[in-house]
Amino acid sequence: MNVLETEWWSLLIPPEWWAEAEDDTILVGDLDDVGCIEISTLHKETGIFDAAEVAGIARAESPDAGDWRTVTRGDFSGVHSAFSEDGAAVREWYLASDAMLLFVTYSCDEENRGMDDAAVDEILDTLLVLGPASD
Repeated sequence: MNVLETEWWSLLIPPEWWAEAEDDTILVGDLDDVGCIEISTLHKETGIFDAAEVAGIARAESPDAGDWRTVTRGDFSGVHSAFSEDGAAVREWYLASDAMLLFVTYSCDEENRGMDDAAVDEILDTLLVLGPASD
C-alpha cells in the first residue's frame, strides 16, 4: 500500500491505484481506468461540522442524489448516496471530522457500476485525520 498524505488527512492507496493532486482536488483512480475518486477538502472557520449540518450540505449541494445514508469512513463520519447521472454511476460522500469536511465522489461508466465499490470503500476506510504539524 502507498500512503497519500495531504496537509490535513491521509489515505492508503493500493498498488493497482494511482493518485495525483489537481488544483484543490485529489484524484485517485484504478490503473484499469474503470473509475476515479475525487476528494476536496473544506474547512470551517469556527466551530465543527455536526451530523445535521453535513446532511443538510449534502442535500443542498446534490439535490438529485436521492437518499442519503449515514456512514463512517476511517476517522470521518457523514452521509453517502449512489445514483446515475448522464450515463455515469456516481457515489458521493460528505464526510466530516471536527472543522474539516471532505467532499468525495467516485464515478465510472454506468456499465461498470459496482465493479470498484468494495475497493473504493476499503480505500476510504483508511482515511486518517492528521494532527497539526509541530514546530
